[in-house]
Amino acid sequence: MKAILRAVDKFCYRHPRFGIRNLMLYIIISNAVVAIVSLFDQSNTFVNYLVFNADKILRGEIWRLVTFLFVPPMGLDGNMFSIILVAVALYFYYFLGTSLQNLWGVGKFTIYYFSGALFMIIFGFIAYFFNVIVPFGAYYLNLGMFFVFATFYPNMQVLFMFFIPLKVKYLAWLNLAFFAYDMIAERAFFPGNLLPAVILLHYLLFCGGWLIDSIRPGRVKTAYNTVNFRQAAKQVQREQEKRPYTRRCEICGKTDTDYPNLEFRYCSRCQGYHCFCEEHINNHTHFS
Repeated sequence: MKAILRAVDKFCYRHPRFGIRNLMLYIIISNAVVAIVSLFDQSNTFVNYLVFNADKILRGEIWRLVTFLFVPPMGLDGNMFSIILVAVALYFYYFLGTSLQNLWGVGKFTIYYFSGALFMIIFGFIAYFFNVIVPFGAYYLNLGMFFVFATFYPNMQVLFMFFIPLKVKYLAWLNLAFFAYDMIAERAFFPGNLLPAVILLHYLLFCGGWLIDSIRPGRVKTAYNTVNFRQAAKQVQREQEKRPYTRRCEICGKTDTDYPNLEFRYCSRCQGYHCFCEEHINNHTHFS
């Protein structure tokens, strides 16, 4: 997993223009448009033309490979309660997506989101070859972003149901229980009930290494592996004359010369002295 993430980070560094900026904004606008159209189509004919369906894709309806990302989490039946639920869900997805884009950068978030969509597509075709047709939208993919968010911001406090203060990590466990319930209660036969597990596998691909580092037995010991900043400063001073910058991020390559307002820090959990910008200090594979 760490090797894959390093490859992703290197690719994003070498291709700084790669990615779709404001990707989640486009996804949310598309979801909102489809939700509004569904108000005038109570038979769900329009939505049924957008969801992923392996059988119909193989019959020529290839647009479903993309349009399933535009299917809202639920349909609108005209009452105010359903409209509020859809609006809250879409805002929640937008918040998660933009937060991860700010954390990872445009390129890495784009790779994360579309690789998740690819995982779902592969699953849909595998299920089809087991003679199980699983129509789906991007519901679990969007909910899966919450696991990533909770990994990096576990102690952030939010208002659950608008009035119950809870830390994000507890809501992540609740989300995990919801995924497990969906797999158990799903009426479809194997492998049709494994879509939530596919999204969890995708999450582990991007965050599994981080979780292992945080729960491994040596975690407490490494927590005290504090950087000797005096020694680091001397090392920087020796090398300063050889290069036109003082600090450079190990992940994205940004320097304090090119970005004078950007904050740079040394990671206390990495072996040696490795500097990272504020975007990657809490989001990198530790050097050992």
